[in-house]
Amino acid sequence: MSTTIAVYPGSFDPITNGHLDIVTRASKIFDRVIMGVYEIPDKNLLFTTDERVELATKSCTHLKNVEVCSFGGLTVDFVKKRKAQVIVRGLRAGADFDHEFDMAMMNKYLRPDVELVCFMSSFRYQFLSSSLLKEVASLKGNIDTLVPTPVIKALKQKISQGKL
Repeated sequence: MSTTIAVYPGSFDPITNGHLDIVTRASKIFDRVIMGVYEIPDKNLLFTTDERVELATKSCTHLKNVEVCSFGGLTVDFVKKRKAQVIVRGLRAGADFDHEFDMAMMNKYLRPDVELVCFMSSFRYQFLSSSLLKEVASLKGNIDTLVPTPVIKALKQKISQGKL
């Protein structure tokens, strides 16, 4: 019997409970899930690649079939390198769909043998994004129920250092 490996790619700057919800649900369906932390996304990052990998790793310790690592380049190349068959993505609302659809079609063009599986975000996380979370944290809003515990501490440290 073959092992089904899924890759959940993203910038995870930082990982939120919405991301954690998606990877937890994926871990129940696939034999292995690899959270691929994209090294250089086209975004203004708060956390370094190593910090994002560390925060995701600490947040997923209870998920025994989840591995976290960084990658660069095309997602489909990372998927091939890790011998995965599936890309996992989360969808919050209509705007996410348009973006994810375009990416899915390009990935399918590049690697027709890789499937995309989208998880609808849980209702309580439909509004949550890393950028909105960082904005609320910078204004000293309560984010404690929106991120894993390691992220709360890391965000507070960035704020105290004046980086957020």
